[in-house]
Amino acid sequence: MRKRSHRSRIVAAVAVATALGVTGCDAVGGNSPAPSASAKPSPRPTPLWDRSPSSVAAVGDSITRGFDACDVLQDCPEASWATGASPQVDSLAVRLLGRARAAERSWNYAVTGARMADLPGQMTQAVRRKPQLVTVMAGANDACRSSTAAMTPVSSFRSDFEDALRTLREALPKAQVFVASVPNLKRLWSQGRNSPLGKQVWQLGICPSMLGDADALDSAATLRRDTVQKRVEDYNKVLKEVCAEDKRCRYDGNAVYDYRFGTAQLSRWDYFHPSVNGQARLAEIAYRTVTAKDR
Repeated sequence: MRKRSHRSRIVAAVAVATALGVTGCDAVGGNSPAPSASAKPSPRPTPLWDRSPSSVAAVGDSITRGFDACDVLQDCPEASWATGASPQVDSLAVRLLGRARAAERSWNYAVTGARMADLPGQMTQAVRRKPQLVTVMAGANDACRSSTAAMTPVSSFRSDFEDALRTLREALPKAQVFVASVPNLKRLWSQGRNSPLGKQVWQLGICPSMLGDADALDSAATLRRDTVQKRVEDYNKVLKEVCAEDKRCRYDGNAVYDYRFGTAQLSRWDYFHPSVNGQARLAEIAYRTVTAKDR
């Protein structure tokens, strides 16, 4: 009896150990099967931001049209920071797509003189091309009015920008957006006011709220320029906040606003709009932002 009982216990123990080894519960827990050596790893999730989009559309104002970069008081889209073909600029589209593809897969819908209220209409045009990336640079003309009282209210600026992004999202939910900050207009005034030719061109109506009476340094002129500058800062805050609400939108982090444009980066005719060199610097800023790793 003792030998049979002892033998029975041994057989039972072996059976239990075998069962445990087969199920592998001591290795992976529960009743899950042991991992197979040939099992493939799970694919990584597709990132929300594509650092190499295959097409680019640009919306905005005179800066994106290359105004005064090549000739006085004329657009020069070939020098545009966003979509231009000029080898001196090496635009964002060229950097992303290559020169040949950029000629076929980039489009510029910016309009000289455009304000944020014009952006929804430009966006409607842009989405017809189904671009993977849309660049936005707008807001300078909202501050550059005949007087500080005529500047676009911040609330309207926000509403118009939201409408533009809504137009994009309704048509192209997965399109990406790069948003450039509004330049530091007061710094542009301080750089250009020493140019007699620049001041003559300013008198033709370029940004009178900031550039009017360029040599005046009295308290009224200082207050006027400070008011314009504060409005630009408020616009940039709106651009940052609205963009942050869209998971496929990247704001430049005030890089354009902070860039210290010198005379080499400003048009030799109006000393206010970017020169070809200045357009190239804007392209660099945009490219760094678009190709940066996920933040």
